[in-house]
Amino acid sequence: MQHDLAERCRAITGTRWFSVAVLALILANALVLGVETYTGFAARRHDELKLVEHCFLAAFTLEILLRAGAHADRPRDFLRDPWNLFDLAVVLCAFLPVIRENATVLRLLRLARVLRAARFLPQLRIVLVAVARSLPGTVSFLLVGALLLYVYAMVGWLFFASEDPEHYGSLGRAVLTLFLLMTLDGLGDAVRAGLEISRWSIAYYASYVLLGSFVLVNVLIGVVLTSLEEARDMERDLETPPGTPAPQPTPQPTPQPTPQEVLHARVTAARRALADLERSLADLTPPPPSPSAPERDPARPSR
Repeated sequence: MQHDLAERCRAITGTRWFSVAVLALILANALVLGVETYTGFAARRHDELKLVEHCFLAAFTLEILLRAGAHADRPRDFLRDPWNLFDLAVVLCAFLPVIRENATVLRLLRLARVLRAARFLPQLRIVLVAVARSLPGTVSFLLVGALLLYVYAMVGWLFFASEDPEHYGSLGRAVLTLFLLMTLDGLGDAVRAGLEISRWSIAYYASYVLLGSFVLVNVLIGVVLTSLEEARDMERDLETPPGTPAPQPTPQPTPQPTPQEVLHARVTAARRALADLERSLADLTPPPPSPSAPERDPARPSR
């Protein structure tokens, strides 16, 4: 019975119209959330918007039940998919009494439904997975960036605090100034103000921009690109059914020899055959007698 239920549910969830319908519901839910930000319209249409929200909740509940029913014969596979767990949490939390009574949490929960659109958009799903996988490397990047900001902020406070207290009067102001300079915003004004204080400020700003804006940003881009490639490989593995053999490389066609090459090969083979024949004849021919040793007549008796 579980197998029959799973087959019927998979016949529905596996169709294209089902995915398109769920995606349309998610986009409509996002549109309704945007409409509710207009307080005047939301106050006039409060009952209608409440009814629409209940319809959305019922539709999403039916969808998650169909997806769970498609895994009735193998429920562990349903729980192994993180997207299924996310969808299940978003739908079930709407039924909890504590969350239903809190309008802010409920609105945030409804906003989380918009993220479910990534389930039906493979490229967006790859990007989200890549961002999640790049978090460990991003944390290391943030630690290095924080250390760089702290060191340069302390140096800027020591040299520029008395002359430019607005930007380097304290450690916090120096960090904020350098953080904005990391985006190269206002770099020209900062360099001109620094040159009025000391000519060595050009070395301070040049080294900071080189390390903060070029080196660290390129390292972060490298981490994200590596995670993006890993996410694409994971997506490709999920789309490939288990037991599918790896694609074999297409054999390249063998080039056909020209008539001149064929004739040259035949002449070369004939020459080799003649050389082998001459060597064979030379091995079969007996050596000539030596002229220094006279032949003895066998009829003549020896003395």
